[in-house]
Amino acid sequence: MGIESILFGLGMAFLQLVFGLGLAMGSVYLGLKIFDKLTEGVDEMAELKKGNVAVAILLGAIIFSIANVVQGGVSGLTSSLAQPGLAMPSMMAALIIGLVNLLVGLLLSIVSIYIALSVLDKITVGIDEFKEIGKGNVAVAIVMAAVLLSVSYVIAGAVASMSSALSPQSLAAALGWA
Repeated sequence: MGIESILFGLGMAFLQLVFGLGLAMGSVYLGLKIFDKLTEGVDEMAELKKGNVAVAILLGAIIFSIANVVQGGVSGLTSSLAQPGLAMPSMMAALIIGLVNLLVGLLLSIVSIYIALSVLDKITVGIDEFKEIGKGNVAVAIVMAAVLLSVSYVIAGAVASMSSALSPQSLAAALGWA
C-alpha cells in the first residue's frame, strides 16, 4: 500500500468525521424542532431544567431515531467515495446518489416518527401520551421511546438497502458518465 493510498484513506476518514458531525448536530436540531411540534403546551427546556426525565427520554429517543437513520446514509456516501481510482464521473454519481439517499433517509425518519407516534396514540385509547410526558410519566416515555427506536431500526435498514442497491458505478455507466 503506497503513501498516496494511506493519505487518501485518512482524508476520507476525516471527511466522514466532519460530515457525520454536521449531520449529528442537524439531527439534534431536527429532533428538538420535531419534539417542540409534537408537544405543544409543554416547554421542553423548562421541563428539562426541572429534571423531567420523561421529557428527556422521549427527546433523546427522537434525536437518536433520526441519527440512526441518517448514519447509514453518511456511511454509504463516504464509503462509495472512498474507492481509490474511482473516475470523476463515477465519483460525481456516487456523491449525487449518496446525497439523495441522505435526504430520503432524513425524510423517512421524520415521517416515520410522526406515523409511529400517531399509531401509538390511536392504539392507546384513554392515554394522552404528551400530557403524561409533561407530567413526568416515565413509563409512557419509555414505551414511546421504544416505539421510535424500533421504527428507526427498520427505516435505517430500508435506507441501507436502498443505498446498496444503487451502485455509483452502475448509475454512472447507465447515464453514460463512465
